This record gives sequence, structure tokens and C-alpha cells, in this order.
Amino acid sequence: MEKMKITKAVIPAAGLGTRFLPWTKSMPKEMLPIVDKPVIQYVVEECVASGINEIIIVINESKTAIENYFQPNSILEKELKKQGKTNVLKQIKKITQLAKFIFIRQTGPYGNAQPVLAAKKVIGDQPFAVLFGDQFVWAKPPRLLQCLNVFNQYQSSVIAGIKVDKEEMRNRGMCDIETFQKSVYKLKKIIEKPEPQNSPSQISAYGTYILTPDIFPILENLKLGKNNELWLVDAINQLCQKRQVLVAELINAKLYDAGNKLNYHRTVVDFMLKDLEIGEKMKQYLKEVI
Repeated sequence: MEKMKITKAVIPAAGLGTRFLPWTKSMPKEMLPIVDKPVIQYVVEECVASGINEIIIVINESKTAIENYFQPNSILEKELKKQGKTNVLKQIKKITQLAKFIFIRQTGPYGNAQPVLAAKKVIGDQPFAVLFGDQFVWAKPPRLLQCLNVFNQYQSSVIAGIKVDKEEMRNRGMCDIETFQKSVYKLKKIIEKPEPQNSPSQISAYGTYILTPDIFPILENLKLGKNNELWLVDAINQLCQKRQVLVAELINAKLYDAGNKLNYHRTVVDFMLKDLEIGEKMKQYLKEVI
């Protein structure tokens, strides 16, 4: 049997971003800047670095800023060329040429499962990746590529896993797992935000999923969960009962979650300190302030 290949990634970006109000009243949280790039660009670049060339971004009617960002802007490009700002012009053009972008408007209930279902017509009967637009991981090799390597070997759905401390367990989906291979586990189920003493492992499911088309019938019949929304974790827990789902424990990885204020600003500080242009000056400034 010919092995399935992953060529498409879905990035759900239709949430309302209520944790960042009033900012996100008019600006998507996925467009929050990390130094000089929005969060979602880091996610897109990870897809591209992992060999994905078709990216489906699911938005709502108020998030046209994301669509505009990844589309050419002839007026801006003409003006930059006129002013001789060739370096900036190259950066602008590079963004639009990163991949083939497809934008889908989400309809129906909220929750992070609905945008995946919305992408079904584009995905068809092929396996695909899912990455959230406000979470990314610095990893070498990229976390998505690590998951793809496991998928290519076993042809099973794969989710990224990362070890977290006890305090983080209260904020994460924790994996109930059994050993499969080195750094690869078989998933029994994901338990959302358990107390540390009730967590089945130290491995948290984190922001990257390789899913086979088996997920779509489950999503189509999925019942509304918490807050009357559709949740991907509920669908994955059902998938575990029917098919093998693996967890790839990430190596050389650090997670970044821009989905709440504290973690977002931690991420900004980390990346500012690493920036070649402003890193040393920012380090000195922080020393002075502290």
C-alpha cells in the first residue's frame, strides 16, 4: 500500500480572543506581534520548514486582517519600490510567497473542532496537520517535522507532546499514554486541565496534530461540549477508541503560548532578548528596570 503523505495544514484562527480585549475587538490575537512578526507567521513558517506547501487558515468575518497580511498589497509594494526600500519590499513579498494560502470563513458553533470540520472540503480524503494560530514551539527540528517523521513511519494520527511541570498541568490537556517506542507513546485519552495529583502523565498535548480523514465522521457527529462548543480533544478521544493515535514527545523544544497576557509577554521578552538588532540593548534595559 502506498504511504500517505501530508501536504496540507489547517490553522484555526476564528476565535474571538476575549482574553486580550479590548485589543482584539478589531485586531485578531493571532496578529499580535512577537518583536517584528505576528504570532501566526511563526506558525506558518514552521509549516513551511516542515515541508507543508498548502496552508488553510480558518477565520471569522472580523479577521480579514489575517487574510490581508498573507495576500499581496500592490499599493504598498509600489510605494516601497518608489522609496527604494528594497529590503523591506523583499520581506513583504516573501510573506505572500511562503505557501499557497486558502482562507475559509467559519460558520456554526465555536470551539476548536469547528474550524477543522470547516476545512473538510479542501482536505478531502487526505491526512493533514492542525496547528493553532496563537501557539508555537521553538524546536530543532521543528515540532511539526518531528510529528511528521512519526506519521511517516507508522501512518497513524500523531499529536505533539511536551513535558510540563505540575503547575502547568492545571492549564493543559494531559495525555493518558502507554509506551510504544522511544519518545513515542500510544494515546489512550486526553484529560483536560487535571489537578497535578490526578494527571496520568507529565506529557501535555500541545498545539500540533497530524490527523487522518477518520476524524471527519467523528467531527460531523460530535456533540457540543464545554460552553456549548465543539472541542477537538473530544473528537480525538473518540478516535483513540477506533484507531491508533500516537504521541510524539518533542525534543529540544520550548513551548510558547500567546493565548493569554502573561505568556504572550514572556514570549515577547524571550524573542526580544534573542534579536540581533535590539537584544543587547533590551537586556541592559531590563537590568536597569529590575
